[in-house]
Amino acid sequence: MSTASKKQGTRVFKKGSPNGKITVYLGKRDFVDHMTHVDPIDGVVLVDPEYLKDRKVFGHVLAAFRYGREDLDVLGLTFRKDLYLASAQIYPKIGDEPTKRPLTRLQERLIKKLGPNAYPFFFELPPHCPASVTLQPAPGDTGKPCGIDYEMKAYVGESNEDKPHKRNSVRLAIRKVMYAPTKPGEQPSVEVSKEFMMSPNKLHLECSLDKELYYHGETISVNVHIQNNSNKAVKKIKVSVRQFADICLFSTAQYKCCVDEKESEEGFPLGSGSTLSKVYELKPLLSNNKDKWGLALDGQLKHEDTNLASSTLIPDQTNKENLGIIVQYKVKVKLYLGPLAGELSAELPFTLMHPKPEPDPDSATVTTNNHTATNNTAGAAAAKSTDKNSSSPRADGEGSGGGNPESGDVPVDTNLIELDTDDNAKTVYAENDDDLIFEDFARLRLKGETEA
Repeated sequence: MSTASKKQGTRVFKKGSPNGKITVYLGKRDFVDHMTHVDPIDGVVLVDPEYLKDRKVFGHVLAAFRYGREDLDVLGLTFRKDLYLASAQIYPKIGDEPTKRPLTRLQERLIKKLGPNAYPFFFELPPHCPASVTLQPAPGDTGKPCGIDYEMKAYVGESNEDKPHKRNSVRLAIRKVMYAPTKPGEQPSVEVSKEFMMSPNKLHLECSLDKELYYHGETISVNVHIQNNSNKAVKKIKVSVRQFADICLFSTAQYKCCVDEKESEEGFPLGSGSTLSKVYELKPLLSNNKDKWGLALDGQLKHEDTNLASSTLIPDQTNKENLGIIVQYKVKVKLYLGPLAGELSAELPFTLMHPKPEPDPDSATVTTNNHTATNNTAGAAAAKSTDKNSSSPRADGEGSGGGNPESGDVPVDTNLIELDTDDNAKTVYAENDDDLIFEDFARLRLKGETEA
């Protein structure tokens, strides 16, 4: 059967330790905040019991705010604030704890494929954790950029407090994302006026947007109406989109940056008794703001394009200190009246986000109570052999696209492994447990060390 006629397999991200003794499998790298809950971080860890002996495997998920370059970390001081940490023992199982939570559909299939040495893990993030945000580095900056990042780590140790060794630990960069709400807010509009001495009437400005919610890459239409009843003349107009980033660290500071603007003198000067109605179009894009240091961007996995940071949705206005970076956008309309008469300006807040993707029925979480596997799978030994080959250390050349050896990001030369060995695979995906596609994360590599 041709691959075109088959239904596409489930992508599974995998990453092995440098010595190849533990391997982590994750179904996705982006975990969505639904305001009321966050997608659980679930997967399995494949271990080598002979190597572990009496040691254990632990996992943790860490959300941290890095506010300084890594090369400035000296004398044990780090420019980093931990915002959230969850940890758990993955191997060996603790009593009956795994039975309290049924396996997800993906965990069930991975354990069936990888064999008895695959152990599930499950982490839940609270809904008020910050979203992944990166601050655009200055030209010439190296190392991990400032911002909020999430990391899932699995490591070997005697206890949870042991310091992980690079040779037998796995670090994976993941992201917490938020999508646009299904119900947008009210259409933004504002009216402002300005009085002048020796002038009987006012200068009146009305502004509105065509909608409140915009997706990244969409054009923003700003409707402007000016009614000049004063004795002053309006010289020109400037319409801009500004990004506001509240840095909630030890104290809250706000940074603002213009991401798109238009300045026009068409129809100006606007004298006394005149009116002007016009629509100005703006399109805030990262591609036009690559040179602006400190601009907030959506969390980035290496070798992938990103965009301007999405707006932060805050369900509880009183609980902002744990959000790290709060991003908001506003359109500003400013009228210039000359050096003596001053200016008149108005602001219109709006939301800039990604649309919520269509749900993928193949990746939906289904408990074991709702599903019974019907297909025979390939032998666990074959799966382990494939895993060993794909997890073996390889050359780390700087130009190989492997990325930072300390990062958990996907390299350019991703290795897709199709493990569907059934030539008569059924088109009904729910009955096919052997169509997993494993994609490698960039691995941690420790030169000169491969065994504990």
